[in-house]
Amino acid sequence: MKARGFVHKYGNDVDTDVIIPARYLNTSDPKELAEKCMIDIDADFVNKVKHGDIMVAGDNFGCGSSREHAPIAIKASGIACVVAKTFARIFYRNAINIGLPIVECKEAAEAIKNGDEVEIDFDTGVIKDLTTGESFTGQPFPEFIKEIIKQGGLINYINKKK
Repeated sequence: MKARGFVHKYGNDVDTDVIIPARYLNTSDPKELAEKCMIDIDADFVNKVKHGDIMVAGDNFGCGSSREHAPIAIKASGIACVVAKTFARIFYRNAINIGLPIVECKEAAEAIKNGDEVEIDFDTGVIKDLTTGESFTGQPFPEFIKEIIKQGGLINYINKKK
């Protein structure tokens, strides 16, 4: 499994209220959530992001409340993967549960710039910055997580196993 797209770069401590502000939590429709994703720090995000793009961030991405709306909004916006130095524990779990690939890699998060084209190989954990030619190695996904992501989330994965 691979993802390839252009980077949208953010800093440290991007919390769930920044990803999808609480004032927009009156819906659980992924399309509506995607329209408001990152609106408070990047008002044009919804117009800039293309299907398959990559989000890159610093430390503690997804901190704050445990709302599932945040990874849903990111995934529905078209983002194929989030790369960060570190993730908040609950965000990490929620992202995998809804089938949003996330990769922790400090070196990649520090080196990759906004607008770079990046390719991520989930089988090997290799992150290639196609703009600069640099490569980084994050943690590859275990087989069961690859299967959860491939199935589009934990519920689909469980239903397929029945």
